[in-house]
Amino acid sequence: MVKPGTIVDKANEALDSVYSADSPQAVAKAYADWAASYDSETASLGYLLPFLITAWVARHVSAGEGPLLDAGCGTGLTGPQMTALGYTDLAGLDLSNEMLTIAAGRGSYNDLKQATLGERLPWPDNHFRAFFSTGVFTMGHAPASGLRDLVRITRRGGHAVFTVRDQVFEKGGFQAVFDELERDGRWRPVEVSPWFRCYAVAEPEARVKTFVFEVL
Repeated sequence: MVKPGTIVDKANEALDSVYSADSPQAVAKAYADWAASYDSETASLGYLLPFLITAWVARHVSAGEGPLLDAGCGTGLTGPQMTALGYTDLAGLDLSNEMLTIAAGRGSYNDLKQATLGERLPWPDNHFRAFFSTGVFTMGHAPASGLRDLVRITRRGGHAVFTVRDQVFEKGGFQAVFDELERDGRWRPVEVSPWFRCYAVAEPEARVKTFVFEVL
């Protein structure tokens, strides 16, 4: 019998491991170690973001349009939700091959690639109708600079839909990158949510905002 709290404790330990990682290689190792139990353990925390992001995508991208990129797709929790809403042309990237293997098993993605946000991504300019990303712009994870190449591979009139964690928004330079891309005529702001909880059960102080931009 599993003692009460055991899954939550393991999930919190795994979160501590990924948040304290000090390089993309360390993050990849942490997620490789976590991949097999990631879904059940994040569910025990009431992790909301992979499911909530579909609301913002559906608001700005019509069902059936694509291709769409799930940037930092992890085990692909968002993929089946998007498919259920009529989005069938989905690609995903993640830095962890172990997480990508699980994502592939969901059958929702036509294209999955190992890639690191903040580096050159393996798609051509103007390829995607939109990209979406949740839980990726957070502590020890993708830098704000990773948005530049995501915008490069998104076509004009497309959308960027992503969350940013409260603890990294200011010190991670996100507003500076937002302003730079707007000043350079690369995108324009469309929508921003209030701060809201990442987890329904645990970590009540952990908050994110969802940002939506139109690529120009």
